[in-house]
Amino acid sequence: MSESVRVVWEDALAAYNFGPSHPLAPVRVVLTMSLARSLGVLDAVTMSGAAPADDSTLELVHSPEYVAAVKRAGTPPLTADMEHGLGTPDDPVFEGMHDASALVAGASVAAARAIWTEGAQHAANIAGGLHHAMPDMASGFCIYNDAAIAIAWLLANGAEKVAYVDVDVHHGDGVQAVFYDDPRVLTISLHESGRYLFPGTGYPDETGGPNAPGTSVNVALPPGARDGGWLRAFDAVVPPLVRAFAPDVLVTQQGCDSHVLDPLAHLALTVDGQAASYAALHQLAHDVTGGRWLALGGGGYELVQVVPRAWTRLLGHLAGTPVDPETETPDDWREEAKRRTGETAPRLMTDGGDPTYVPFDPATADPADPIDAAVTDTRAAVFPFHGLDPRAAS
Repeated sequence: MSESVRVVWEDALAAYNFGPSHPLAPVRVVLTMSLARSLGVLDAVTMSGAAPADDSTLELVHSPEYVAAVKRAGTPPLTADMEHGLGTPDDPVFEGMHDASALVAGASVAAARAIWTEGAQHAANIAGGLHHAMPDMASGFCIYNDAAIAIAWLLANGAEKVAYVDVDVHHGDGVQAVFYDDPRVLTISLHESGRYLFPGTGYPDETGGPNAPGTSVNVALPPGARDGGWLRAFDAVVPPLVRAFAPDVLVTQQGCDSHVLDPLAHLALTVDGQAASYAALHQLAHDVTGGRWLALGGGGYELVQVVPRAWTRLLGHLAGTPVDPETETPDDWREEAKRRTGETAPRLMTDGGDPTYVPFDPATADPADPIDAAVTDTRAAVFPFHGLDPRAAS
């Protein structure tokens, strides 16, 4: 078991709620915490709550004008503010929007603080990972960019370098934009190509601003990518770059909408393939950052079949007590899922997926294979900035 693991959670985080018809339903995190608790995963961690981020903390990333706009829009009578992306179908206005969003940001900062000043090795806020929000605009279900705020807080409090790895099926465009010209932050995003999916960005040639060349890394994967191909791409890009960058802290966004059942995207991973990446990130944190790993939630829209199992397995890896894939989900949890959603929950913590893969080797890579082509393009674009040979085997 890891020496010290902090999980930030309180029921009020479920107030980040765009309404009953919105895909980002808070029941997904409620059921995750319930499953993790029922399986005993949370017995191996320290739980804590959080205070909402104050304006000065939000303004580490967001403009004062935007913060004021969020407050106005979510105060009755509710008013859309299209100039700031508030009131769109993706980001509808809801009462108390500022307070709920500030609490998510505060929880991610609390998790960052636990690692940086309070002695925790790992920390998590699965309600976080709202990676699309821009400094002046809401986007993609995200009001405040808690991931970027947590990174900015770490930098403001003495961290010299932070690596951010985003495995959400959607490009982590907001975090990339905030730090695009900041050499202290390496952002790596593995996602379905913007040719097919929101937000339409995240190509290999997005490599960082003039003051930070090579610090923005994008692996744009084809629709239909499965466990083996996705893990091959991950292994070919993430570990060598993180090791070369040598950050003080590893921050990860763990969106699980890369799953084959996710209704909003087109990759084809299983919870078993996703869990293999959790194990790899855990090991990478211990190898590179002395264990300092902050894990955030993110996307995931198959609310019962996928998100609770994926993130419970994530929490298990954080705690150093990985959940046996063949574990049965508890009866009381399945009953709760049925009561809350009307759905029949899965009985096992596995999909029966095969997370094995063939490591990438440029000498045998197939240029006609879209995954190999994506990896080749990314490595060619950024590896030389880090003193790495893109033609070397993984």
